[in-house]
Amino acid sequence: MKDKELTDNKGHPVVNDQASITTGEGSSYTMLQDVHLIEKLAHFDRERIPERVVHAKGAGAYGYFEVTHDLSQYTRAKFLEEVGKKTEVFVRFSTVGGERGSADAARDPRGFAVKFYTEEGNYDLVGNNTPIFFIRDAIKFPDFIHTQKRHPKTNLPDADMFWDFLSLTPESVHQVTILFSDRGTPYSFRHMDGFSSHTFMWYNEKNEYVWVKVHFKSVLGNKTFTNDEAVKMAGENPNHATEDLYEAIEAGNYPEWKVYVQIMTPDEAKEYKFDPFDITKVWYHGDYPLIPLGRMILDRAPKNFFAEVEQAAFAPSNFVPGIGPSPDRLLQGRLFSYEDTQRHRLGANFHQIPVNQPKNTKIDNYQRDGPMTVNDNGGSGPNYYPNSMNGPEPDITFSPPTIEVQAIIDRHTRPTEDVDFVQSGELYRRVMDDQAKNNLVSNIAGHLINAKENIRYRQAALFYKCDADYGTRVAEAVGLDVVMVKKLAEMSQEKRVQATLS
Repeated sequence: MKDKELTDNKGHPVVNDQASITTGEGSSYTMLQDVHLIEKLAHFDRERIPERVVHAKGAGAYGYFEVTHDLSQYTRAKFLEEVGKKTEVFVRFSTVGGERGSADAARDPRGFAVKFYTEEGNYDLVGNNTPIFFIRDAIKFPDFIHTQKRHPKTNLPDADMFWDFLSLTPESVHQVTILFSDRGTPYSFRHMDGFSSHTFMWYNEKNEYVWVKVHFKSVLGNKTFTNDEAVKMAGENPNHATEDLYEAIEAGNYPEWKVYVQIMTPDEAKEYKFDPFDITKVWYHGDYPLIPLGRMILDRAPKNFFAEVEQAAFAPSNFVPGIGPSPDRLLQGRLFSYEDTQRHRLGANFHQIPVNQPKNTKIDNYQRDGPMTVNDNGGSGPNYYPNSMNGPEPDITFSPPTIEVQAIIDRHTRPTEDVDFVQSGELYRRVMDDQAKNNLVSNIAGHLINAKENIRYRQAALFYKCDADYGTRVAEAVGLDVVMVKKLAEMSQEKRVQATLS
């Protein structure tokens, strides 16, 4: 006797799963009355859900976050209220630009998304493995992502559109410098750091607030591939990082990250040398050192990839009391877009999927119905507010602090400023050693050389504005006149664009 009986999706026993009901033993007509066949084919036809537009390829794991240092003076978030407190987490790592079948070793930023299952609801910290990003306004995001994917005519990656957009978006040069360094090809998910990238608000019981950035530092160290190593790995095992994470956890080698924050007061934010809410910039550690907060350990692999990783839904708008958004323009757009993409991929009730459900608090509101409602749908309770039927009431004690804003409503465009080139120049001069510089220039040249000459000139001029040696070496590596690159670098962005249109 077998322990398990095969059934269809309604629980009926299946008599035969190897032959359809037909009119004869040989070639014959199949009967529509074979409801098991019809169900099996119909379900197969609907197995795929929409792929994530970005972060399509990824892996995930469960674990916990533990507070190791008391920072409760800055935030009322209960999961951070005392040393030793542990909160269950689910983490998803991913590449950004590639499709679901793309290689884990691709040169690309990596997503680093953490879902904290707190007693005040789920808190999502949806970051990357870099502390900055290419753009600072959400309106540019669809265009940027289009250039990182496939050309609409050839359906191939295209160096012209890739570098055309970047060279016309000078704020991107800091992230481009990181992307084309060896940090653009992490050794594995376990060997990379994570960052909130955005600035967020923390506020305490007195509604006093500060601005924070969050850092996850891998205990194993931040290890990377060279370009040649990454290309080799992509060919030999395109799933190497996914495999590495799963096998390490199954073997009991649980990856760990130390968690830190940088903290800036509102008065300091008004006077800082860079816009503290500009995601293309970092806060210098010399100005705002890392403050220990906790540690994160991943110790449990998902039992079913589709149910728990592919259906996992993260959104930067998922805050708990004590944590809130900042006036970061890119973040403001993401507060809408991430929730919206989950509704598109998974349906309006995606929060009812187990991996997305809050584990330590109860959902109680007036939202009802919709596709795939699989809970009790509010039972017999009222579906409107206000009511006198003992329905749930808002709690004003959770109100975040008021923020004074002086506004002029307009489409405020920011001209390219020299400040956009400062940090990438310092990264090149002060952080990178000679080998790192050599790899950076080689990696850029290997990609940029495939773009049209006018685009190469425009991009090389941006590198020159960051650092003369940086721009000179890239220019020489892609066959450009260094004198002309220098002249372009001395122009305003508007004149530089005009001079390189063809």
